[in-house]
Amino acid sequence: MTWLKGLLTVVSLLAGALIAALFLFGPQWVDRNANQVLGDPGRSPTPETRALHAELIVGDLHADSALWGRDFLRRNEWGQVDLPRLIEGGTTLQMFTTVTKSPREQNYEQNATDTSDNITLLAMAQRWPKPTFDSLFARAMLQANRVREAAARSPQLTLITSQAELNQLLARRARGKAVVGALLGTEGSHALDGQLDNIDQLYDAGFRMMGLQHFFDNRLGGSLHGESQAGLTPFGEQAVRNMHKKGIMIDVAHSSEATVRDTLLVTEGDALIVSHTGFDGHCPSPRNISDETMASITEAGGLIGVGFWADVTCGEGIDAIASAIQYGVERFGVDHIALGSDWDGSVTTPIDASQLPHLTQALLDAGLTKNEVRAVMGGNMARFLAQHLPPG
Repeated sequence: MTWLKGLLTVVSLLAGALIAALFLFGPQWVDRNANQVLGDPGRSPTPETRALHAELIVGDLHADSALWGRDFLRRNEWGQVDLPRLIEGGTTLQMFTTVTKSPREQNYEQNATDTSDNITLLAMAQRWPKPTFDSLFARAMLQANRVREAAARSPQLTLITSQAELNQLLARRARGKAVVGALLGTEGSHALDGQLDNIDQLYDAGFRMMGLQHFFDNRLGGSLHGESQAGLTPFGEQAVRNMHKKGIMIDVAHSSEATVRDTLLVTEGDALIVSHTGFDGHCPSPRNISDETMASITEAGGLIGVGFWADVTCGEGIDAIASAIQYGVERFGVDHIALGSDWDGSVTTPIDASQLPHLTQALLDAGLTKNEVRAVMGGNMARFLAQHLPPG
């Protein structure tokens, strides 16, 4: 039976090699395929447009880049965001959102809360610490640590947690310094692990924005893509009160319309963020909430981040992004529209972070004035942060 033992040894070695390859190359393969740059980036910016773009405050409300294991400080051949590309694209402010749970067979229509989770497998494949295998709070903290560690290693990246730090960043940019301000937000408050005290822990870790839901209903309430379409639960109401009292900006990008209405009531009509979305009146889609609900958000002073992918813009080119932004400006007012790319969020976009001057060109070509471009490309985001971040 020597031959059988030899065969089993070979099979065992091959299986071991396959498992090793899965852990070594699997996450990168997923990243490469999930976060692609495809589609028409539009015409090259004119010299005049590049000059205008260089003067802008450029900000984006949503990128999931901290989920992936690539080196953020070097330019990568895949994905949509890293520090060199942010600098090349002229970015001033980038919100990094932490993804902690994603349903298997995720869709925009309806997802169960207790279904299998994609992030658990990704955490194992990336060899995250064992506590992250069953703690969503630990996953959020790990991703926040990635951003903080990157900022500690590079003078061109700084974490923004207060108005004072925002002002310091803008002053450095005004002096011609190529530096990017990073902010932290959660992609859903299931990252609390059901513990209200974790709001304080996340705040202390630098989080200044918290999404309430992601693709499924959670303890706080109904998701736009969940089974119940319910509003806030009693736990959710208390969580929102605590966030509001703490000064954490609340993101309802994946919340059901009932949850949005309840959140406006609990916060007494304070300004909310929809960090990455489209407009149902422009692009009818189960991913986009109704214009009526969107109006209730903007009438309360809210800020809407327009996404860069086809499911929210109904087009694969940069002209579709510009068209969605133009619709938002005309329907809800220029002061309420911002960028919310959803880069590195398992979406395909026509541009990466280095190509933002192409969007400035597309907006001008769509008929926006220079002042409107200044507002939506980042001026509105900077103003909103100045109003809602803690003083210092």
